[in-house]
Order: sequence, then C-alpha cells, then structure tokens
Amino acid sequence: MKTSGKVWLVGAGPGDISLLTLKAMQCIQHADVVIYDRLVNPKILEWVSPDCLLINVGKNPGFHCVPQHEINALLVQHAETHENIVRLKGGDPYVFGRGAEEVECLVDAGIPFEVVPGISSAIGGLACAGIPVTHRDMASGFHVVTGHTREGNQQQDWRQLAKLNGTLVIVMGIANLPFICEELLMGGKSPETPAAIVMSATRENQRRLTCTLGTLLSKAQEANIVPPALIVIGDVVTLSDRLSFIPNIVKLPKNLYCESCS
Repeated sequence: MKTSGKVWLVGAGPGDISLLTLKAMQCIQHADVVIYDRLVNPKILEWVSPDCLLINVGKNPGFHCVPQHEINALLVQHAETHENIVRLKGGDPYVFGRGAEEVECLVDAGIPFEVVPGISSAIGGLACAGIPVTHRDMASGFHVVTGHTREGNQQQDWRQLAKLNGTLVIVMGIANLPFICEELLMGGKSPETPAAIVMSATRENQRRLTCTLGTLLSKAQEANIVPPALIVIGDVVTLSDRLSFIPNIVKLPKNLYCESCS
C-alpha cells in the first residue's frame, strides 16, 4: 500500500504537562492530525498547529466511544492523506495502552511509524505521590499488572501475585478492587501490608490514600476513590509521607523545532 504519511505513537505521560518528553512535544507541534485519548491533558492540545485535525477517541470506564478496530482504521486512513499523524496516548504507549496492537495494524498496512515513549503513571505517578517502586531495604523489584483484563481473557491470578516479593502496582483496578483485595488476602498476603491508592497522579487534583491491604477497600469506599487511580501494595508505601513533595511548575518554551518530525 502506498502511503504519504508516518504515524507517531506518542506517550503523553501521566498527566502533568511538564512531564511530557521534548520529542513528544515536538511531534505534537508538527502534527497534521492528532488522534488522542481521554486521559491526555487537554493543555497539550494547545500546542498543535492551527490547521491540525484533532480527533478524540477517548475511552471512559465501561464505555468505549470509538472501538479499537475503528481507531486502527483511522490511523491507516489518515496516513494515506496526511504527512504526520500523532497517536497521543496517556502514559506510555506500550504500558497497557494498546500501542502494540496499533503498531501491528500499521505494520500490516505498510505504514511507517515511530514510538515515542512516555513516562508511565505506574512509575512516575507514584514518584510524584512520594512512593518509590523500589528501595534497597524494602523492595528489590516491582510488578505492574492491570486490574482489568480484556473481555473473554482470563483474570489475573491474584493469589499467585500475592506470593511475589517486591512492590505490586495495579493499574485500572478500582472497579475490581473488592475482588482484588479478597484474592490477595486469600493468597496469603498479610492484611497489615502497607497499601495506597493514588488518584489523578501528577495532576492538580491528585489525591493519595494510605492504609493497609486489610483496610484498603473500606478506606477507598469512604474516600470515594474513582478512576484514574493507581493501587500500590508493599512496604515502600510507608515512605510516602516522608518522600512526598509539592511539584514545582516548569515553564516550557512555546516553539521548538524538530527536523525528524517536520
């Protein structure tokens, strides 16, 4: 298939606009089309050129306004008529962002592409809440899993995950929190294990709830926690008060030039 354009899968980071990478910003500034997700900070879209076409394909919990196969088709369609197409995704495109599925579609269609990594909320979001995913005295490793598997796919084996050492980070798990907590406890995880939920990580309305695994569900219900939120379980949570900080606003230049994106 003859195409005239290139697709850039760009990670928009966890939410704070100043955590966007320099290359991501340059690609956005030179895009002819931006196809973006719901969790992308809308301020990022202010960097596009006046004649850039913006397409919202955001997914709300339990409702996908644009099915994945239609998003794939949009990428192919606009690559045939435009030069630079940016597929803007929250966090990192390859961390539970379906980026690999979209790239597979581009490869099948013979469309040039490039992936621009972004800061994942599973790491950067927790850091901004004062929670390091590793610590030499507490966690020599970490595990990042989704709390929401594709319909028809097997659920996570939470009882097996309960046996792993290190920090357990769960994304997209709030709707399934009762089951997750029950299964982790049934798997042998101590109810006294430190736990936390970080809602809207890195954003102005960020909230952090710290407790234990045994009280996590009741505390989350009392605090009316809603997505997007990260669940983290492990000893590193005990550092959150000591390591928390107030982010400083970084002023970014309005215009930057990127030869590879032009």
